[in-house]
Amino acid sequence: MSQLTDETGVLSTDVLIIGAGPAGLYGAYYAGFRGLTVTVMDVLPQLGGQISAMYPEKPIFDIAGFLSVRGRDLVDGLIAQAEPYSPRFLLGHRAAELTHDADGLPVVRSDQGATVRARAVVITGGVGTFTPRPLPAGEEFLGRGLAYFVPDPSVHADRDVVVVGGGDSAFDWAALLAPTARSVTLVHRTARFRAHAASVEKVLDLGVEIVTDSEVSRLTGTDRVEQAEIRHRITKETRRIPAGTVVAALGFLADLGPLQHWGLDLNARKITVDTRMATNLPRVFAAGDITDYPGKVRLISVGFGEAATAVNNAATVIDPEAALFPGHSTEKEH
Repeated sequence: MSQLTDETGVLSTDVLIIGAGPAGLYGAYYAGFRGLTVTVMDVLPQLGGQISAMYPEKPIFDIAGFLSVRGRDLVDGLIAQAEPYSPRFLLGHRAAELTHDADGLPVVRSDQGATVRARAVVITGGVGTFTPRPLPAGEEFLGRGLAYFVPDPSVHADRDVVVVGGGDSAFDWAALLAPTARSVTLVHRTARFRAHAASVEKVLDLGVEIVTDSEVSRLTGTDRVEQAEIRHRITKETRRIPAGTVVAALGFLADLGPLQHWGLDLNARKITVDTRMATNLPRVFAAGDITDYPGKVRLISVGFGEAATAVNNAATVIDPEAALFPGHSTEKEH
């Protein structure tokens, strides 16, 4: 089956996957395994979804067959698994509009002007579009020392780093940066942390200074951030510390964005699906964290199974004569 762009610039594909996180990448592999062409669209500029954006260096312990796997390595493996089937990637494209053409096929338009006509759509958008909660002080230093993600810890080597936040991401990044940074200071507005106790203990063992009941009230510098002003929330006393990097780990705002206006059945901002992973819209399926059904468990490993279920059922909609079960991979020649 072919994946072509016609004279009007419309890309035709068998399966359009919206979301390039783990479930989406595995869905891309499985569509290729079934002999279907596949296009993957994601608003982020890189593959891997939240893993690549938020915790690429963090070990993940609940992936079947691995005692532990780094987020970056898991994403690389999923990309390599799909690569033989030549998926097309539209990165930096937000899926803005979904309609059905005269033949009943889904047509998705992106905010960048791309139009994709698919024979089936699988939505694997995780929590939807997620944006970091901004640091009120020093937003003008974004990209000049202020960061919300740490995709490459080596960039921050030999710098004085200030991490702001009290959740798992804040402590994970503090632990990740401590071995190579000149210093790491973690600042949190209360003395209570949302992070796991073991993560807190690890950060303390690494010699990270933890400043509680305090906020970063100001960032200063010339071309890039050089100092952070920390203000105690009770005494109002302030002090300044060196800061070549400030990592704001204040959480994220999730937004379904245009998807919530497509006519999908939603429950608590999740897409309702049946046992086939089918939505209420024709030829539109969903898989991964964005879905909802009784007994739903939001794990990456569950998302893999849901992606395979969605693609196999989509294959029977695309070709009613196709078998739902494609056979075991061990029976196929690659």
